[in-house]
Amino acid sequence: MQLGFAMLCAGSVRAKNTMNIMLTNVLDAAAGALSYYLFGFAFAFGAPSNGFIGRHHFGLKTFPTETTDYSFFLYQWAFAIAAAGITSGSIAERTQFVAYLIYSSFLTGFVYPVVSHWFWSGDGWASATRPDNLLFGSGVIDFAGSGVVHMVGGIAGLWGALIEGPRIGRFDRAGRSVALRGHSASLVVLGTFLLWFGWYGFNPGSFLTIVKGYGEAGGYYGQWSAIGRTAVTTTMAGCTAALTTLFSKRLLVGHWNVIDVCNGLLGGFAAITSGCAVVEPWAAIICGFVASWVLIGFNKLATKLKYDDPLEAAQLHGGCGAWGLLFTGLFATKSYVNEVYPGQPDRPYGLFMGGGGKLLGAQIIQILVIIGWVSATMGPLFYVLNKMKLLRISREDETAGMDMTRHGGFAYVYHDEEDLSFRPGFMMTKIEPTNASPNSDQGQRSPSVNV
Repeated sequence: MQLGFAMLCAGSVRAKNTMNIMLTNVLDAAAGALSYYLFGFAFAFGAPSNGFIGRHHFGLKTFPTETTDYSFFLYQWAFAIAAAGITSGSIAERTQFVAYLIYSSFLTGFVYPVVSHWFWSGDGWASATRPDNLLFGSGVIDFAGSGVVHMVGGIAGLWGALIEGPRIGRFDRAGRSVALRGHSASLVVLGTFLLWFGWYGFNPGSFLTIVKGYGEAGGYYGQWSAIGRTAVTTTMAGCTAALTTLFSKRLLVGHWNVIDVCNGLLGGFAAITSGCAVVEPWAAIICGFVASWVLIGFNKLATKLKYDDPLEAAQLHGGCGAWGLLFTGLFATKSYVNEVYPGQPDRPYGLFMGGGGKLLGAQIIQILVIIGWVSATMGPLFYVLNKMKLLRISREDETAGMDMTRHGGFAYVYHDEEDLSFRPGFMMTKIEPTNASPNSDQGQRSPSVNV
């Protein structure tokens, strides 16, 4: 998925900033690995702990345990850097490199881990896996992270982009929107397909184990079937969102746009990530359909407010992620909820499926606390960086492009400086075929060169 983010981001920015955005995606993984190793994993899953934050396994000390091994750390690190990658898209093409280092380490080392502790750790105050004292008798169902990953990254990016302001030229003097199009639709499509494939590890992979039967006898139906169902719901939501975006944008703007379709697809995936394991495939179609319109609506709102996000990351991951949490509270089925979260037979489920409003209430609480927590932590961080002039690059650098001014050259080599054919006055004559035998002196003659 990190490769998918890199390709998607690279294609969505202008060619003069390609090197920069690629480097930031590498940085998200590298800096995120160290900060998550030193602090993040302990804050997220360092049990036993309180409901707010973990307090064991700093630097993976006293690790592995009877219930957790190194593979779980690597899996959770992948989620952490995904949140950081989302944020980097919102502030692309105008952010100083040092700001990426600071925010990425802070997000993966503290902000994201605390949220994942709340909703994924067995000790978290709103986790659905708590043994007792569940929030509203249900806990929050955010199976693979519509809120924990996507909303965290999207809200962090929202604050970064708001504090920095739009890119130069994004809005003209009259306040009208000016499209600053990315330079490569091919890279956008490549990144989208890589993310699509990676989402099958993101959503079905969140089960962690495959060989586990349901019921007393097990039989042909077990966790492997739930994993397959999760892959199907993921696919249905994404594909429905893509098609809805395709036809909706055709009606709104008058042409078929592959970039919009790719973003719509990813919006559907971001939305279904919360309830992918606990809803029926037909419900996933509804999820994707609404997610498309959520993305379109937030993009319209962003333009009116003169908000500039080159990747539509805040709208896509923040907006569609929030819709995904609400969707789960509406459409989660009783049998699937009991399968995925066993031990509480009277656990509330989706409002529209007859389970009452308690689960939906828990999901709303999650949306509000994520917005509050990320705003209270990442907002001040970006504000301080901006005041210290460490956030945005100079106007001259932004106009010229960061690849040349900050990274030593463009990402694309348009000609080879060592190629003699590009030197002034150089000309190679046409090589004429000969009828001489290969062993003759004439056949071994080198072609002549005129300079």
